[in-house]
Amino acid sequence: MARNLLVIGATGKTGGHTVELLLERGHNVRALVRKEDERSERLVRLGAQVVVGDVLDLDSISKAAHAIDALYFTYPIMPGLLDATANVAQAAHENGVGAIVNMSQISAGRVTASNAARHHWVAEQVLDRFPVPVTHLRPTFFAQWLIDTWADGTGELALPFGDGRHAPIAESDQARVIAAILENPDPHAGQIYPLYGAVELNHYEIAEEMSKELGEDVRYVPIDLDSFTAILEGRGAPAYLIQHLRAVAIDYQNGVFAGTNNNVKSIGGQDPLDVRGFVAKNRSAFPSHTR
Repeated sequence: MARNLLVIGATGKTGGHTVELLLERGHNVRALVRKEDERSERLVRLGAQVVVGDVLDLDSISKAAHAIDALYFTYPIMPGLLDATANVAQAAHENGVGAIVNMSQISAGRVTASNAARHHWVAEQVLDRFPVPVTHLRPTFFAQWLIDTWADGTGELALPFGDGRHAPIAESDQARVIAAILENPDPHAGQIYPLYGAVELNHYEIAEEMSKELGEDVRYVPIDLDSFTAILEGRGAPAYLIQHLRAVAIDYQNGVFAGTNNNVKSIGGQDPLDVRGFVAKNRSAFPSHTR
């Protein structure tokens, strides 16, 4: 049976994949976007109802939530999460939305050096106190990190992660979990699901797997936090994001992002991609640095 589903952040990393999956499965998808551009136009061509709005504007999000059965909420790492969360919760409540899937993060906690991670924990508490059932997702580092780092053009993974380990998770794998919960939210109400990719690796091992798939040498170069900050500033990253990433780099080295489980397969229905599979699927995002 087709459901009426709202995807907030529909042109983002997880949102776009989720919209696509839900449309393929025959659901009516409303996609909330901040502005109309080529990404939103693509969603229209796929069959989504695209609405322009802002989660920081209660009236805007309330209109988007009208006649919706369940919604997915994600917010970028930037100020405003708590206001956005309260607006989404209120809009869902006053429109009779039956369930919320909330994208949090694995380092969310009351006691954390990261402002963003602490805000995510508070956002979880806010959502849990509304009458709308909610499921929280806490993914480890996205595999997208590999693309972002590759884009620096050096062929190196220059990161302050020491010998820490994690199982990089693809946005497409997270989308399968999100879509499955939106389709049948009742069994997942009140749950917090950590999400991991296929295999836990350190960055030396990640670089080795990338080398095998790309056919060229990829090296992990451990750097200190100040060097990392300089790289982020060079990319134009805002101060709020830099503060978060410096803090989670320390968490990473302390094992906060490590672990594996079966949630992607048991909920989403398919084994998650490993590093080589992610690189292969996104091969065009890894242009050769040797030619």
